[in-house]
Amino acid sequence: MWLCLKKRVKLRLIIHFPTLCHLKKNKKHAKRTRNSRIIHKFASILRESVKMSNAYFQFKQFTIWHQRCAMKVGTDGVLAGALTPVEGARHILDVGTGSGLIALMLAQRCPEAQITAIEIDDDAANQAAENFAASPWAERIQLVHGDFNEYTSDILFDLIVSNPPYFTDSLRNPDPHRTQARHNETLNYHQLFLRARNLLQPKGICCVIIPTESESFVNDMASRHHLFPQAVTHIYTKPGKPCRRVFITYWKGSENDLYYPGEKAEQTLYLMDANSQYTPEYRKLTEDFYIKL
Repeated sequence: MWLCLKKRVKLRLIIHFPTLCHLKKNKKHAKRTRNSRIIHKFASILRESVKMSNAYFQFKQFTIWHQRCAMKVGTDGVLAGALTPVEGARHILDVGTGSGLIALMLAQRCPEAQITAIEIDDDAANQAAENFAASPWAERIQLVHGDFNEYTSDILFDLIVSNPPYFTDSLRNPDPHRTQARHNETLNYHQLFLRARNLLQPKGICCVIIPTESESFVNDMASRHHLFPQAVTHIYTKPGKPCRRVFITYWKGSENDLYYPGEKAEQTLYLMDANSQYTPEYRKLTEDFYIKL
């Protein structure tokens, strides 16, 4: 009896051992699957979070949503909005507003100014309009969806500012919206200054931020329309690096003027020091806008 029982037990163990192993494997597999699902879910949440954070840029007093814009918030736009001289400006025109960044910065800096922002791209114009509507200065900013070459106004502006498309011969981006935003096919410097001169008050100013290598050409183009450099800021990323951008303020002269009658102001701005820390000058320039720098 014992032998039979022992054999039966042994037999039972032999028969069921694979089943036991299978159960253990299933349990381990289930645990791995559960962990894998948790990891995938976390990764998905993280991806959505990153995507969401890239969809907008939060400034101290306003938010720029730019997920539908070809050109996102960048240093050039912030510099243009911060460096533009605004004293006495009551009517301002932002040419090629994109997401509306420069217009909103100028609205924050000029409590009395009425600002018109023009944008040719459909998606960017719609997004800029939404950004303006959500800002504290919605009643002072008007969005014009159209081509600056065809734009007319009943008023003359004290100040015109632009972060213009600047690539001329480089490879076109397959995205037509980015090509339009980055290449000066729809708005070149001649067209910009020709239209700006007609829309400016006598002695009004026009400000642009451009690549350093274009400075001489752009100055020559502006002077043909009696717009003369009044102030120039050469912008460097850090000491030892070449100058990358130039911010120029042009003064509208009469047809008899050959140059700006006053002393042209020139300055240099470094964004970072030799230790890759933001300089006090750049911090001071942008402290009213950036939440953290």
